[in-house]
Amino acid sequence: MPEPRESAETATPAQLRMRSIQLGLMFVALAFLVVPFLRDLPLGQTTRTGLLAWLLVLLSLYWLFTGLGYRPLLLLQVALFSTAATLLMAKVGLVAIGVHALSILRRTAKVLIILGAGTSVLNLAAMVYALAHHSRHFPPPSANGGDREPGP
Repeated sequence: MPEPRESAETATPAQLRMRSIQLGLMFVALAFLVVPFLRDLPLGQTTRTGLLAWLLVLLSLYWLFTGLGYRPLLLLQVALFSTAATLLMAKVGLVAIGVHALSILRRTAKVLIILGAGTSVLNLAAMVYALAHHSRHFPPPSANGGDREPGP
């Protein structure tokens, strides 16, 4: 199995710029194409939210594997989205056997999805911030072959 790509912590400015653009375009596609499509499906609210949660789990795993962000934030996203998807699957299972009373599972999952989306936005903002302040994060190469000169 191939190794995951480097994350934003070790990316060059060009890689960081490209990954920021990729992540931003994925957010736009998710917001304007996928979410409206899921809303139009003739399913119950819990099932639609569950589909969104599983899609977000897969997407956050893709972001983690391809290095589209900072690894700690990406791991937190995977955990939040996975927990939300699990709660929603439990709710669907309970409804299937006739237990309709535990709507707290769906509400908790929605909060977790919102928190996960917040970490996604924070991840993109951190990447853009690092890119905007690249002189602090990416020192210019020195004359001795690109290595940093030893400090005093």
